[in-house]
Amino acid sequence: MFKKILIANRGEIAARIIRTCKRLNITTVAIYSEADQGAPYVAMADESYLIGKPRVNESYLNIDKIVSVAKESGAEAIHPGYGLLSENTDFAKRIEDEGITFIGPRADVISKMGDKIEARKEMKKAGVPIIPGTEEAVASSEEAKEFAQSFGYPVMLKASAGGGGIGMQAVFNDEELEKAFEGNSKRAKAFFGNGSMFIEKLIENPRHIEIQVLADEHGNRVYLFERECSIQRRHQKVVEEAPSPVLSEQTRKEMGESAMKAVETLNYTNAGTIEFLVDDQEDYYFLEMNTRLQVEHPVTEEITGVDLVEQQLLVAYGEALTIEQKDLSIQGHAIEVRIYAEDPNTFYPSPGQLTKLKLPEGEGIRHELAVHGTSEVTPFYDPMIAKLVVHANTRDEAIELMSRAIHSYEIEGIKTNLTMLKRIITHDRFKQGDTKTTFIQDYYLPTLTNH
Repeated sequence: MFKKILIANRGEIAARIIRTCKRLNITTVAIYSEADQGAPYVAMADESYLIGKPRVNESYLNIDKIVSVAKESGAEAIHPGYGLLSENTDFAKRIEDEGITFIGPRADVISKMGDKIEARKEMKKAGVPIIPGTEEAVASSEEAKEFAQSFGYPVMLKASAGGGGIGMQAVFNDEELEKAFEGNSKRAKAFFGNGSMFIEKLIENPRHIEIQVLADEHGNRVYLFERECSIQRRHQKVVEEAPSPVLSEQTRKEMGESAMKAVETLNYTNAGTIEFLVDDQEDYYFLEMNTRLQVEHPVTEEITGVDLVEQQLLVAYGEALTIEQKDLSIQGHAIEVRIYAEDPNTFYPSPGQLTKLKLPEGEGIRHELAVHGTSEVTPFYDPMIAKLVVHANTRDEAIELMSRAIHSYEIEGIKTNLTMLKRIITHDRFKQGDTKTTFIQDYYLPTLTNH
């Protein structure tokens, strides 16, 4: 196993990776910006290096500086976590070229799956169901309208290189499409350096269900069942659970086997996630592939007993997976909520100084923290400050445990979305498993006008 790795990330995911490395006796190297000097993960790491100023392009996205620190520290491998450089082809290629192990898939696979049009082509080749849509990028709003009219409205406009909901918008007529095309193309260009757009038929009121996969360099591959990630705001996930409350065993198996076809076609290695949209008939369609660890990976770990970071490290070192499909089974039910420093009425980030942090404790409760009780939540990074995860024997018990945990969670000094999470978890529709992607706009937003 590796003796020393560098974690090219920050916050709760850096802390999460460090925990597994400590258990495996791997020395960890953290990087931090001036804004993160007092962050918990920095103190947890065996070594830590100041990487630059607070803004990400001057710190966490500075590939040259990260490579320099890796060499100076003697790190054999780099774990990118998620976000930041985790799906950056240039970063993965540079790490490979420098003779350092990248803990993730090959750079060419990241490139294919990072372009949504190329990803659709690969999935089609693998025999994975895809949503009807354009085969190539559309050059103009006029061309986009022609395609939209042929598919029939409504359609989903998407940035080819997009992620996190950026450059993505549902449109219902020609006028909306014309306005949305220009705006989203400019936004995608600003965020990703690529303003190309494509169109898919809109699957209305779907569920967002994803399959976790692992594969090694020896031809072994497994899927670790599904995560239901339908409760979202601004196309970003807020509540996740495993398994899905609605999937039949047959559909679960079919989706898992589809994910395995994708892994085989791509010759994929390490951890990844195949994301699907699922309709009321349990017909499922490929959405995208994330070539990294997911924010919501803890719920999969809780129901399978598998440490996904450990498996990533083993695969990257050239070892075989330590698990086989026949040995995997679903053990109970897990739910995760993302706690954000944001105004629960507007979803706008709410940076500031924490004055109190009291965590719920007890059997079945897990925390992934980016802060401590006196942390400053800065405006420079994603406003997620923690994840709260629970695991119980049944979904009803998990909901009850999560409800108790959220209600005893205390954060003072900044605004958070705890109020929203309490309402979601205790809502009758959530308890019934009615967790479609429109949940927040259907059941949470209307409550704001009544308060």
